[in-house]
Amino acid sequence: MVAATSLVVVTGAVAGVLSAFDDRRPSDGAAPPEVSASPRLAPLPAVPSPSAPATAESAPPSPSPSVRRTQSPAPPRTERKRERTTSVGGRLYRHPDSQVLEWVRSHSGDPRHAVIASRIAEQPAAVWFADYDPQAVTARVAAVTSGGAALGRVPVVVPYAIPGRDCGGHSQGGAPGLDAYDAWIDRFAAGLGSGEVIVVLEPDSVAQAECLSAAARADRFASLARAGRVLKAANPRARVYFDAGHSGWNAPARQAVWLRQAGAASPESSDGIFSNVSNFHTTADEVAYDRRVLDALGGPADLGAVIDTSRNGNGAPPDGEWCDPAGRRLGRAPTLNTGASRIDAYLWVKLPGESDGCKGRPGTFTASYAYDLASSDSASS
Repeated sequence: MVAATSLVVVTGAVAGVLSAFDDRRPSDGAAPPEVSASPRLAPLPAVPSPSAPATAESAPPSPSPSVRRTQSPAPPRTERKRERTTSVGGRLYRHPDSQVLEWVRSHSGDPRHAVIASRIAEQPAAVWFADYDPQAVTARVAAVTSGGAALGRVPVVVPYAIPGRDCGGHSQGGAPGLDAYDAWIDRFAAGLGSGEVIVVLEPDSVAQAECLSAAARADRFASLARAGRVLKAANPRARVYFDAGHSGWNAPARQAVWLRQAGAASPESSDGIFSNVSNFHTTADEVAYDRRVLDALGGPADLGAVIDTSRNGNGAPPDGEWCDPAGRRLGRAPTLNTGASRIDAYLWVKLPGESDGCKGRPGTFTASYAYDLASSDSASS
């Protein structure tokens, strides 16, 4: 990710950002408050965090430059009218396997255990698919979506394999070319099942496209538009959101032009936009920005936005630091009930404690960072 925004890189079936827990009720039946406003956390005792961070195994991605090619054909069109919902119902899903849960299970004696377990590990978060593994991706996606369906909860999945990912930055990698990416998306879509699912499609793929030539950018946007169509054709109950960057990045009108080229205004491809993934801008700023982008984008009136609130409790650092900056705090708890017009969900897309690449390798869990985020005293944004 460039300095404007930061992301994780993960490998394996469900290593990386995983979690799911009802926005109103955790898996064990305890009941946190509804989150139409920012929840406040109880004061914590001062607990030192000097021990070495625990990290899950994660292989660094292989760089793969963007490959120009002719636009891949879209999947065959069907005569069936697309089912469209105005909002996702139900509760968010916590997948039972993640780096933070692994840490919680293996560090019961750590003085930070209770804070990290209750404030991070119990919350629902997105599951990232960042390794290019065409043979395994269908089964890996299906493991998440079927797990959510079995509990009647809504999973959040993040395909993150666009070629030339992160413009060669910390999270570089992805598919070896756009034809390969198109085939990978086909296999990803085959695992979506038939239940409700939220797809956060390729963070930074639109907002960061300035690093590409005009031709390469057009090719990427064609692939993203195709990806949206494929995902929604595979599961009409899937809600697909496109990359709007965040409120401190591109102007709304400029972002909307690129989003339109990438298919975000088409109901066959898109349910709207997402913003603030792995960044720290306040929820209020993101709500205002996303509405401006949606207005400029056009498209159906029911296009909405989802916002990553995982680490934005104190807002963005004044110096613009994006890589594991100090002084940040957990933001609003994940919920599908925002109480805000055109805002479909507040999600934890980036799992707190997983590094941007400064406190550890990108995507690896660092307990000291997680504890700092969970124990800050400042008010949530």
